[in-house]
Amino acid sequence: MKKISFIRIISFILCVVLLAAAVLCASGCKKKDQPKNDDEGNNNQSDVIVLGEGATKFTFKYTDADGNTKTYEINTDETTVGAALLKVNLIAGDTSDFGLYVKTVDGKTYDYNTDGKYWAFYINGTYASTGVDSTNITAGEVYEFKAE
Repeated sequence: MKKISFIRIISFILCVVLLAAAVLCASGCKKKDQPKNDDEGNNNQSDVIVLGEGATKFTFKYTDADGNTKTYEINTDETTVGAALLKVNLIAGDTSDFGLYVKTVDGKTYDYNTDGKYWAFYINGTYASTGVDSTNITAGEVYEFKAE
C-alpha cells in the first residue's frame, strides 16, 4: 500500500515539474520574424512618420541590421531622393566623385570598412542602379535603405 502511494506522489511531482517546464519554455519563446512593439522601442511597419514640407510626396523605408524597419512619408520640393532625405536629416555620409556614400540612416551608422555592413539603396524592392543623390523622385515609388 505504501509503495503505490509513494509511486503516485512521485508521478504527481514529475507531472508538476514537466508542466512547469513546458509553461516556462512556451513563455520564453518568441517568433524571430514577429514584429516588435513600441514598448520595446521599435516601430511597427504600419507606423508611418510624416516629415518635410512640399508638393511632392514619397515613401521612404529603412531596415537596420537587427531587422527593425521604419517607414516615412516624405514631403518635399527637392527633385532627388538624396536631396530630400538630406534636407529632413534622415541620411548622412561622404561625398566623392561617385556621389554620396550613405553611412548613416536615421542615426544608425554602418561603414563597410569598419564593420563589414553598408546601407544598400533600393527602389520598389529592387537594388538601385543609381545612387540616392542622382535618383529623381517619382510619385508612387518606394525608396529604401537596407543594412547589408
